[in-house]
Amino acid sequence: MADSGSRGLQKNRSASSRKSAALATLKTYEAICTASVLEDCADQLAILGAIMPGSYESRKDAKQIVQDEISTLVDEQKNLENAYEEVMTDRAVAHGRAGSATKHVSRAKAQQLGKELTNSTNVMSRNLKQNPLTMDNLSKVQEDRGFLESIVIKTIHELNDTNTYHALVDAVKDEKVRKQRLQDTIRKEEEGRKHIKNLKEQLINVSKEKESEIQMRMEMIAHLKDQLQEMKAKTSMEKKYIKKVCNVSVSQTQKMCTMGEKELKDEIDRIKNKLDEESRCHEDILQYLRTHQGLLEGKLEHWIAKYEKDTEEKSRELDILKSSKAKDLERLQELTKLYAEYEQVVVEDRIEKEKVRRKEEQEAIELKASIKLESWWRGIMVRKGLGAFKKGKKKKGKGKKSGKKKKK
Repeated sequence: MADSGSRGLQKNRSASSRKSAALATLKTYEAICTASVLEDCADQLAILGAIMPGSYESRKDAKQIVQDEISTLVDEQKNLENAYEEVMTDRAVAHGRAGSATKHVSRAKAQQLGKELTNSTNVMSRNLKQNPLTMDNLSKVQEDRGFLESIVIKTIHELNDTNTYHALVDAVKDEKVRKQRLQDTIRKEEEGRKHIKNLKEQLINVSKEKESEIQMRMEMIAHLKDQLQEMKAKTSMEKKYIKKVCNVSVSQTQKMCTMGEKELKDEIDRIKNKLDEESRCHEDILQYLRTHQGLLEGKLEHWIAKYEKDTEEKSRELDILKSSKAKDLERLQELTKLYAEYEQVVVEDRIEKEKVRRKEEQEAIELKASIKLESWWRGIMVRKGLGAFKKGKKKKGKGKKSGKKKKK
């Protein structure tokens, strides 16, 4: 972001420089006219520098000149003050009247005289601050005149050479920058003064607060001293009381300790008797345990031997079972293989039987269909009289007889 901002500033500066370069270029006749005008200006500045008076410091009537200037300023100030007082008096008189026009005129005149009085006061204070007997009043004017003369001469040379006036533009920009820096410095100084003033006010407020706090602390110290005296008296009384209480408690504790010591001695004797009894019981128990240990060791040897014997037997049985397991596994594999073969044969036999059954069913269906078809065809031949069932021509007599028979 900083790089982009700096690039933007550089672009703006380059654009402004290009724009100023384009604006600072003149035509030849314009440059000649401008150069001639600036030459006249340079001559006038040179003449002005030659005819400017020096300071009043070396003159004999310097004090008289200063006094005359001061008296002139004071007289003007008094005249303005008297005029302002008269206007304010007239305004107070006109305030009691009903005319609004006179009031407006007196107000405007009073404002104008107030502004003149303020300006006169400022001029007077500025002139009183500066000493006209020194070179300070004219040195700045001479410096400004010399700077302006040098800039004008540079501009004249530049106009005669390149028809441009960059020197004048650059000088104006530099003066603007210098003026801006001076204004920034003045602004910072004013801010510093305001900050110092605020700090002084804060310091005064803090000092007042600290003084009041110190007064409160002194009062608190006096109060604490009174409490200390009271506590000392109270402490001395409590000390005496506690000393008596401690003496009584010590004597009571000694009596309780003697009684406790006697009880502990009795307890020690009782515990010694118990220890003797416990030691006898311990010896009896050890004897019993030794005897019982011998019996248990014998049983342990018996059981160890039995364990080894049983382990050997079980190992033999395990080997036998493992061998039988291997044989059974081989037999199982053979039977599994044989079962797979039988199952394959059974499946193939079932498939063949299924094929035969389906073939028989198909043949039965075809036979049934052929019988139906044959019977249908015979019926058609009989009905239609085709083939062997073709009807011949019958005689009439026979036809009648047959008809009678049919009627009967």
